[in-house]
Amino acid sequence: MSNPLQAAYYADDAQQVDAKITENRLLARETFLVRLVAPEIASRVVPGQFVMIRIHGLDDPLIGRALAVYDVHSGAAGEPEAIDLVYIRKGKLTRYLAGAAVGSVVTVWGPLGNGFAPDPCEHLIMVAGGIGQTPFVAVAKEALGHQRFGQRQTGWAKRVSLVYGARSADLLAGLDDFAAAGVDLQLCTDDGTRGRKALVPTVLEEVLQQSLQNTSAAAIRVLCCGPEIMMEKASEVAAACGVRCEVSMETPMACGIGICFSCVAKVRQSDGDWDYKRTCVEGPVFPAEKLCWE
Repeated sequence: MSNPLQAAYYADDAQQVDAKITENRLLARETFLVRLVAPEIASRVVPGQFVMIRIHGLDDPLIGRALAVYDVHSGAAGEPEAIDLVYIRKGKLTRYLAGAAVGSVVTVWGPLGNGFAPDPCEHLIMVAGGIGQTPFVAVAKEALGHQRFGQRQTGWAKRVSLVYGARSADLLAGLDDFAAAGVDLQLCTDDGTRGRKALVPTVLEEVLQQSLQNTSAAAIRVLCCGPEIMMEKASEVAAACGVRCEVSMETPMACGIGICFSCVAKVRQSDGDWDYKRTCVEGPVFPAEKLCWE
């Protein structure tokens, strides 16, 4: 299975629901997890997809905010019932959201985007910077066979690592969730307060070189999410090692369903030229070698 570079079909199946908040808690400095009861979305979302969210009843801000789905939770009957979203309290909408009480309601629509394909590999290396770790708990759970999302296969990776960097230790979020899923954590911070004092691409290169000692390049897969410059450098490291790399773009979105064309990225075509592709419906996941970073 591969990620298509043509308009996907997910937006056609997206649903808009008013979802009740059952949990809204601090994960790390300025980083929160909100749990929303939305079985219509929880039953169909796959790792790497996202939802658009608005504060119910408020028109300021007018447009929604795209947030990657962090995890899915089942109800008493065992059916998917709620989605977890992780966000940084930064702009007007996320400041409102951080103050939303349990029991209040927000409007969400999704699932949106293509997500990460469940392509089998021996060693899956997830690469995250800043808030870019958000989609990877679900990826790891599916890849290691711990949880099924939608109707997709599980257990498609033998080993999963996460190379995760932030400015300082207090900004690293969700580490317990990754550890509980059996993920090998390779941490780095700009100030050296947790893990290595190093940049993410440098740690990725070391992890790749170690993996290549007993695993072929064709059996290793790299997934990236985070700041664009970090993803560009990480994709260069993967390419130099002959390892396939996919990136999830964090392009700002206004509609999330492909109408406004505000989230376009330059993507190389088969003829060598490039064209604009909408991140919300033709991404957010793209093969790294297809992207024009400049």
